[in-house]
Amino acid sequence: MNHQAQRSTVLVTGAAGGLGRAFALGFARRGYDVAAADLNLEGAQETARLAEEEGVQAMATTVDVTSVSSTEAMAREVGDFSGGALGVLINNAAIYATVTRSPMEEIDPEEWDAVMAVNLKGPWLCARACSSLLSEGSSVINLSSATVYSGSENWLHYVASKSGVIGLTRVMAKELGRRGVTVNAIAPGFTLTEASYGLMPDAATYGVDRGAIKRASQPQDIVGAALFLAGQDSDYVTGQTLVVDGGRQFI
Repeated sequence: MNHQAQRSTVLVTGAAGGLGRAFALGFARRGYDVAAADLNLEGAQETARLAEEEGVQAMATTVDVTSVSSTEAMAREVGDFSGGALGVLINNAAIYATVTRSPMEEIDPEEWDAVMAVNLKGPWLCARACSSLLSEGSSVINLSSATVYSGSENWLHYVASKSGVIGLTRVMAKELGRRGVTVNAIAPGFTLTEASYGLMPDAATYGVDRGAIKRASQPQDIVGAALFLAGQDSDYVTGQTLVVDGGRQFI
């Protein structure tokens, strides 16, 4: 499989901060041009500015990943920026920190729909919109979650949405594999981002005792996994879910 030219473009959704910004900057440091997309355009613009400081070209665009027209507009902008070719699509946008934790009997059906729309429908719509930009050597990376395997209580809608991402990844891998495009998922454990620090006062030590590696997960741990899945060393890896949680659980 021949990978894209060295100056390849990565599109990251949910790029205004957290893991999304970490992905954008991590790929920029490897020489990828960056397309930063987020509902928060100001945050995406800041990510693009930081990426440019790494010596690459970058752009920012606003996107509502639950909207067909918005994802298609994003794809057109990215196609114009990248010359019609996309090396890597990272479907990172998700509802996470604002998800209400409650027993399944008490989940608001409207919140259920919102979580599913962003976390599950969103990756499909983004991949659908960007499909024409993907060719042999391109990679799609979807963000699932290690909570799929632990079954976190009182978080049914979030866990269900991230479980769906794994199924979506497998089918997309078969369909896009005909064109030499790999599609994989990353399932991070609890990772120290701005959102995670806002969830609990003991974020820096949460779950560390359960891991084989006795430290908290940092964004660069997840970025490293994405760089592997986007690179030529993983040309024959597709349809897989890579759990990155320091060995808190074994699949």
